[in-house]
Amino acid sequence: MTLRRIVLWRHGETDYNASGRMQGQLDSLLTQVGWNQARFAVPVLARFAPDLVVASDLRRATDTATVFTTATGVSLRIDKRLRETNLGIWQGMTGAEIDEQWPGSRRIWQTDPTWSPPGGESRVEVAARASEVVADLDTQDVSTAVLCAHGGLTTALTGHLLELPVTAWAKLGGIGNCHWSVLERRVTSGLAWRLIEYNAGITG
Repeated sequence: MTLRRIVLWRHGETDYNASGRMQGQLDSLLTQVGWNQARFAVPVLARFAPDLVVASDLRRATDTATVFTTATGVSLRIDKRLRETNLGIWQGMTGAEIDEQWPGSRRIWQTDPTWSPPGGESRVEVAARASEVVADLDTQDVSTAVLCAHGGLTTALTGHLLELPVTAWAKLGGIGNCHWSVLERRVTSGLAWRLIEYNAGITG
């Protein structure tokens, strides 16, 4: 077990973010703002001196990660287990459209990590597959890893790694585009994960 720090980095702004549509696992593209957000984040994230960057295979995350790895020379690995939540038939819809067709369901989805949209997956399921990536890194010579992924996955994985009750996951706020969260382990705390930063980033 060598992994001591994880930086969970959300991708930059996409065309779907800008238009207020639910992305899920649709492969949306970074806007020019999103590309710039990734560039601005590089010098700050470089201070964590990661040994490896692992990115979701969805293009918005892979492109964001590539901005960092191209600038720093850190190795990049792609892992589809870091994909965003599958939102089923909600993907591509606006919040207003969902509320009109499934009154009250979006609120349930936001507050109950065990609930899944029609044809989609729950946040508990997302955390389970994402935690496999962390477990794999634990068996490798990696001390600090950046996981470049998605907002919903970051929240779910954070709740899971901190061993929070599932009912408390909704207390974790959302993650801004190109913002990050940091979890660290300490030998003195039995190697349990501790939250160091949450939704940190550069605005503007």
